[in-house]
Amino acid sequence: MFIQSLIRSNSGDSEAEDREELLDKQDREDYNVMPHFKNRTDDQEEILVMEDGAPPRLNRQHSDGFQHHQHSQLRARLDIQDDLEECDLIEGGNSCSRSCYSCWKYYVLDTFGDDWLFCLLLGISMALISFAMDFCILKLQETHVFFYNDLTTNPILRFLLWTVYPLLCIIFSVSVVQVISLNAVGSGIPEMKTILRGIVIHNYLTWQTLISKVIGLCFSMGSGLPIGKEGPFVHIACIMSNLLGQNVKGFKRIFSNETRNVEMLAAACAVGVSCTFAAPIGGVLFSIEVTSTYFAVRNYWRGFFTAVCGSFVFRMMDVWISNEATITTLYPTNFSGDFPFDPLELVAFSLMGLLAGLGGATFVYMHRKIVFLIRNHGHKIFLHKNKFVYPCIVTLVVMIISFPDWLGQFMGGKLTQKDSLEHMFSDQSWSITTDEDIKAVWADPNIFVSLLFFIVFQFVMTAFCVSLPVPAGVFFPIFVLGAAYGRLCGEAMTAWFPEGIHEGQNNFFIQPGGYAVVGAAAFSGAVTHTISTSVIVFELTGQISHIIPVMIAVLIANAAAQWLQPSIYDSIIQIKKLPYLPEISSKHTHLYNKYVKDIMRRDIIFCSYESTCRQIQQMLQTTDYRSFPIVDNVESMTFLGSIRRVFLERALERALQYNQLQSPSVSYGDLKDLEKYGDRPVVDNKAAIFGSITRHSANSKASAVPVTSTLLGVPDGVTTQDYTTWYESQLDKRMDFSKCPMDGAPFQLVDTTSIYKAHTLFGLLSLSHAYITEVGQLVGVMTLNEIQDYLEGRIQIDDNRDPRAGQRPSGGASGTIQSTFELDPMHIIHK
Repeated sequence: MFIQSLIRSNSGDSEAEDREELLDKQDREDYNVMPHFKNRTDDQEEILVMEDGAPPRLNRQHSDGFQHHQHSQLRARLDIQDDLEECDLIEGGNSCSRSCYSCWKYYVLDTFGDDWLFCLLLGISMALISFAMDFCILKLQETHVFFYNDLTTNPILRFLLWTVYPLLCIIFSVSVVQVISLNAVGSGIPEMKTILRGIVIHNYLTWQTLISKVIGLCFSMGSGLPIGKEGPFVHIACIMSNLLGQNVKGFKRIFSNETRNVEMLAAACAVGVSCTFAAPIGGVLFSIEVTSTYFAVRNYWRGFFTAVCGSFVFRMMDVWISNEATITTLYPTNFSGDFPFDPLELVAFSLMGLLAGLGGATFVYMHRKIVFLIRNHGHKIFLHKNKFVYPCIVTLVVMIISFPDWLGQFMGGKLTQKDSLEHMFSDQSWSITTDEDIKAVWADPNIFVSLLFFIVFQFVMTAFCVSLPVPAGVFFPIFVLGAAYGRLCGEAMTAWFPEGIHEGQNNFFIQPGGYAVVGAAAFSGAVTHTISTSVIVFELTGQISHIIPVMIAVLIANAAAQWLQPSIYDSIIQIKKLPYLPEISSKHTHLYNKYVKDIMRRDIIFCSYESTCRQIQQMLQTTDYRSFPIVDNVESMTFLGSIRRVFLERALERALQYNQLQSPSVSYGDLKDLEKYGDRPVVDNKAAIFGSITRHSANSKASAVPVTSTLLGVPDGVTTQDYTTWYESQLDKRMDFSKCPMDGAPFQLVDTTSIYKAHTLFGLLSLSHAYITEVGQLVGVMTLNEIQDYLEGRIQIDDNRDPRAGQRPSGGASGTIQSTFELDPMHIIHK
């Protein structure tokens, strides 16, 4: 046998051979299973080792006549399979490959730990990708400016080159996304927040999405449209994390372990932000704020280590390639540290924060209305006939308005977003500056008109551009917009108080650049509902002299924006109808006195020990749930656990198999799907982009059991009448659950649990559903959607209604607990 030969070759110990043979014999006697597998103990965890040539079978532990299955055994089994595959590969190679693999596994992984090496490789790879993308984007933008400035002096040709070049870039970006992967559309942060919440989005972290995202983002940003890099790059970092865990042998244990995989995805979100702004501290904090409701502190070091590695390599690339003297900030400033601001200016900073909060809420509202307009009424204005119509129209409008020989001369039309931000953070007031570049761009007709035009244009066009079907981030455009808003306030303060607020012997002048820093942090914080933008702006500028004004403005802006609108990322989640858990606001104080029995679903489909094969067959035919609760009988409704669909289908096939000498078994493909998805909802993001959601079963890729009402095939030597008689008699027999693995401890709540506590548990444990019991009896189920519908007012609780209203099945061994609620079609129950 393969595993025994492997053990002998590794140890050469006869005692180990005897121990394995004794354990094999004991397994056959105690568990009464076919001799295809055996148990052993490795690192104090029971794992399953398959022999060569044997069909995979599940290890079963008997408890009170019923076999319970532990999820960790599936995970361990997949780990062992990967190890055996690696051993086969190494044994088939030469001695050099075996030595290299041994050194890697036993000296590198065991010494440093796979988590440290994984974070290091992830940080370095993302820094290299970020630097390469920045280089490509810069060259595309420089080409655009070159076509306008140096290629010709004819005004008509210059206008054509100014508009056609970005149009070609956008068309190419849309084409790449449409051909390779639609999952590359948009930011990526809303979807990653959903994934970290426990929802599976099909094909969202694949090679195809990576290629589509990288190429599409380079050309969409290279076109010069006001879109950002941060959100898409967070998505790219998460894809890299997923692919490293899938394809690097030493990291496959990370990918197969759901908890560790989620932790690495959280670290990838941090390095995605840090490699965009070279801001490791702000990147970690920002990723936590926008993707997590609850954050595991044990994962803190992974995020910081990955972010620091990425930021260090990202900035060192400038030193090595761009001949920078040393590592510096991206947008260095030189504000006076002796007297950065007057205490009375804090009033102006507070008003700035309030207006930034109102502006951020307005931006979120406008973006949502634009998306709904295009989605619901696009067919009336010919925007749905072709995927290229809407992007081309928006690109042409943006380029025509920003044409430097026309309106663009009043709003810095020739500047890229990076150049505009450098001008906004300028130390001196633009009215007295000696910088000729700033005067040439913003002094015509005057700085106030130019800034006002820039703010209005950036505000409206950003809301349209981030809704295009291309990779597009929202953070950097609103960051630049906030900096322009702050610069306008700072220049106005300088005009009102040219000698400073306190005139006297020692005059301290107002610094408009400080107002730009405050405005950038406050407005971006209001749109994203984050506080960490204050840290990001400090790392971008390299100064913390305005830490008090920045924090005050950001806090006030957040308070105003959260009172009016959700964050831009939560708004996109709602637009795409992705599953999410709404936050509990101050108006939901009554949740302490409302219980899960008031909103739970009572129409849950279940099976029992008395269920017949016919009833199980009908249940599988009429539903696509991923798991089913099981009770002892309909009368008592004692809750015993849950059974996954794939195992129930195998048990039904086994019961309806005429020749039962060879029982069907679970394939490794099914086990890997179960290991990867479990009971988590699965979302088709391609459909979500266009406003709908589909749910898929874990075994949808390779379902080995066609559950139909027809005969499975008449065996040779048996008449059709005899087989039909036997088949009908088998359908009327009770289902045999003895060989069907069951989860004996699914998450369940008592029916008198408060909705507030249930909301906390769903957010803390990333639950998708919970079974509701009363004194051990199954009375209902509550999913994420019930909480969402109640908090958003779609479910109303009648205080006079009997919470026990409902009807249990009066007969049969499987059935449905009837509900008194009118269910929304978006309801899902662990599908």
